[in-house]
Amino acid sequence: MIVVDSSVWIDFFNGRPTPTTGRLLGLLGVEDILVGDLILCEVLQGFRSDTDALAARDALLSFTIVSMVGRDVALKASENYRFLRGRGVTVRKTIDLLIATFCIEGNHQLLHSDRDFGPISQILGLQLA
Repeated sequence: MIVVDSSVWIDFFNGRPTPTTGRLLGLLGVEDILVGDLILCEVLQGFRSDTDALAARDALLSFTIVSMVGRDVALKASENYRFLRGRGVTVRKTIDLLIATFCIEGNHQLLHSDRDFGPISQILGLQLA
């Protein structure tokens, strides 16, 4: 399954053509897409218009929604953070580390356009879509 990060969904809902939104368009209806609860929150909180937020909410709820963080993912994410920091990489946003750890632990691919995921992929083996 493929997890699509909020960085891609935000560009998608803003109508911004990017390589990752193009990839997302190619995946729709072809691949199974997971929407994590953390991603759902990140995307929907950014809308200024209630009408746009409701339309995006309805669109996102058409995919499988999963809870991304429980005890095990939280513990593993903290280990991953310390491991990365020990190699000179500091992940800027905890939520990105949680999303990456969820994907690694669940063997999911991640489609993103956020620079924090590059080093996580290189060092921890996060699979990218």
